[in-house]
Amino acid sequence: MNEAIATIVEGLRQTSTVELTAVVLALLYLILAVRENLWCWAAAAGSTLIYLFLFFEVGLYAESALQIYYLGMAGYGFLQWRSPSNLDHNPAAKSIIRWSVRSHVLALLLIAAGTCGLGWLLIQTDSQAPFLDAFTTTAAVLTTYMVTQKVLENWIYWLVIDSASIVLYLDRGLYFTALLFGLYVLIVIVGFWQWLRIFRGLSRGDQP
Repeated sequence: MNEAIATIVEGLRQTSTVELTAVVLALLYLILAVRENLWCWAAAAGSTLIYLFLFFEVGLYAESALQIYYLGMAGYGFLQWRSPSNLDHNPAAKSIIRWSVRSHVLALLLIAAGTCGLGWLLIQTDSQAPFLDAFTTTAAVLTTYMVTQKVLENWIYWLVIDSASIVLYLDRGLYFTALLFGLYVLIVIVGFWQWLRIFRGLSRGDQP
């Protein structure tokens, strides 16, 4: 146990300023998303650009390719969330919704199929963790779309994805990023209850 902790501490010391910048921006994105703040997508775009190159350097090719998708979704999410009347004080133009059971079943089937297909492709490369990399990538693609549509259950999906990502990033020596995803797990829990409170208020006809 002590040896594992020492390894993590040493890894944190060797972490680059570039990775730390990506971590700060990614953390800012999630905090702003919990608050339904439009500018979370700007922070997401900055973090995404950095991670695109970082993941490629450590052999996580699916994760690297995923950043291109994230960049596009950052722009799409901005357009979906924006309030033309008041961007500063009323950034949440889109209301929180819930998906039906049928929609979630379809989503899980797509994730399973994507994980198997992408995992098989990654086996053909020198990817270091093909199926775990494939799972986090496939699930994140769908769940990011859920965020742009303000689907309440996106937080539950992220809880599973972020937990799996911690294992992946520790294995590849991205210690600050693993620490970030540990914080993500805590923020995701807060985010779910925050959005649930807002959703229930809107369902009753209360002001958000």
